Amino acid sequence: MIPKNTVASILEAARIEEVVGEFVSLKRRGSNLIGLCPFHQEKTPSFTVSPSKGIFKCFGCGKAGDSARFIMEHEHYSYPEALRYLAKKYNIEVEEREPTAEELVAQNARERMFNVNTFAQQYFSQALFETEEGRSIGLSYFKERDFREATIKKFQLGYNPDGRDVFSKHAIKNGYSIEALLQTGLSTGNEERFYDRFQARVIFPIHNLTGKVIGFGGRILQSDKSKAKYLNSPESEIYNKSKTLYGIYFAKNAISRQDQCLLVEGYTDVISMHQAGIENVVASSGTSLTIDQIRLVRRYTQNITMLYDGDKAGISASLRGTDMILEEGMNVRVVVLPEGEDPDSFVRKNRTTDVETFIQKQSKDFISFKTDLLLKESANDPIKKAGLVKEIVHTISLIPDPIYRTVYIKECSRMLDVAENTLMNELNKLLRQKLKKDLGNAIPEPTPEQQPQQEEAKSPEDDLPPGYHQERELVKLLLHYADEQITQETQDEEGFPVQYSESLAAYMINDLKNDQLRFQDTTHQKILDIFAHSLDEGTIPETQVFISSPEPDIALLASDLLSTPYELHDWKRKNIFVKTELEVLPAMLNNALLMYKKRILESRRDQLNTQIKAEDEQDKQLAMIQQKMKIEKKLIIINGILGSVITK
Repeated sequence: MIPKNTVASILEAARIEEVVGEFVSLKRRGSNLIGLCPFHQEKTPSFTVSPSKGIFKCFGCGKAGDSARFIMEHEHYSYPEALRYLAKKYNIEVEEREPTAEELVAQNARERMFNVNTFAQQYFSQALFETEEGRSIGLSYFKERDFREATIKKFQLGYNPDGRDVFSKHAIKNGYSIEALLQTGLSTGNEERFYDRFQARVIFPIHNLTGKVIGFGGRILQSDKSKAKYLNSPESEIYNKSKTLYGIYFAKNAISRQDQCLLVEGYTDVISMHQAGIENVVASSGTSLTIDQIRLVRRYTQNITMLYDGDKAGISASLRGTDMILEEGMNVRVVVLPEGEDPDSFVRKNRTTDVETFIQKQSKDFISFKTDLLLKESANDPIKKAGLVKEIVHTISLIPDPIYRTVYIKECSRMLDVAENTLMNELNKLLRQKLKKDLGNAIPEPTPEQQPQQEEAKSPEDDLPPGYHQERELVKLLLHYADEQITQETQDEEGFPVQYSESLAAYMINDLKNDQLRFQDTTHQKILDIFAHSLDEGTIPETQVFISSPEPDIALLASDLLSTPYELHDWKRKNIFVKTELEVLPAMLNNALLMYKKRILESRRDQLNTQIKAEDEQDKQLAMIQQKMKIEKKLIIINGILGSVITK
């Protein structure tokens, strides 16, 4: 368990913009920072970070919180795990008591898998450098590829010795269960008969965005055709191949800084380019590029340059990739390396500056790349050329932005010597087909006569307690302005006007107590109780108490209510003076309290109406009518103050 004072130190040191900036490319907008939300797919940024408040908020999916909450959501950590991650990042020492046997048993599967992967990585690295087999086979292979020792250690490369179960037995001897080894794929088989997955292979650990090892790639060095050259960890709770990019942990800052991502195919391509100083590079790990991998890059940049081998397979892979990248609304360029070269060999044969110059000069936008390529194939065959035109227009139709589509149609018209109108007609036809497909050939809605009689659909609002929205507004005022002074006027014993001031929190809580009102929503009342308890002790809690609350409902609501997608323009520069919330705070507070009371009274009146209709005894019915009349008198007074019309 982490002591409270250590938790406070961690949260104080963990600047929200630094923590989130590790995973999301942020750009300044006014006093806040914005970026693409990492929790749902979007093409227009709705994810906001407020350094002054120490919170993040997505106005698209609704996720919000402080630095710890962000790590919990992004990495699927528990609260203590998120705190330990932040403590490590900011070099804060965490002194924890030893966990009990029950707590050790309760450790979740994800944590056990991360732990066993870390152990395996350290074992493989040690075997590479400290065993004769590792040095003579594994280290020799890496040296042949010109990998320097610093590079090998940076990427935590290793070697798994030859032998049926050498590593597995070593892990079990050190306290790791065979269940964990099987779950991560480090071992295969079953609990009775198991063996090492990566025996006699050099090892490439695969890291997630925070640098944790989530899987491994292993390359065999023996010339055994019965065994796969490369072998990867299987899918698991922590490793999803289609959502992972090799090298992203080492490349993300460079990608964001340079606003450009270089995409290659293999592990060694990434490592060689990093060693050469070109760090904004990741690999799809030998698999076909996926939508999830593209979206992972999009967190840091809108620009991808694909580097592929000059052979037919490499060119085909680049063609598949460009269409998917364009469909995600990103910019894509392609560099085809000289025949017989891959990024690894090319960067080893040339100076870094020459490689960078080559990439810059040889990169083509997808139209130029695809047109040049397909024109060579079609030669002077008009039928093939017509097919080429359709192929390119199909690719353009995948671009979501209509302006970009128009620009590319003009360029395509120029390059292919085809009338722009002809291309635009073909494009519109494809777009109509796509729209029809997306709509799923929707069947026309039946007429009211054709519709079967059914109960009226229930609105989500029906499940909210009375006054929910008014409660929410009052809690929002508390979180924003709890310690602001509200000046009120009363009369002394002799009838003379007297002014007095008290905090907004004290004014609101006393007013609600006087009318014996409690919030109906549980989370709203929890926050009100925290303020009330603090006021009894002579203090007012800071917003950080709620933002960093270990209770998820309080933390989410506080972060939500303290966030806004809007920012007031500086109208004073144009001699236009707009009143701020602070300037009209007393009126806002009284209005919010009256609106809340009005809603509660209306709810009670409606309940009485229902009860009166159902009641048979005349005396009870008369008593309820009198209660209803009292409520309606109060509503008349409240509506008179608010300037609204009472409803029956």
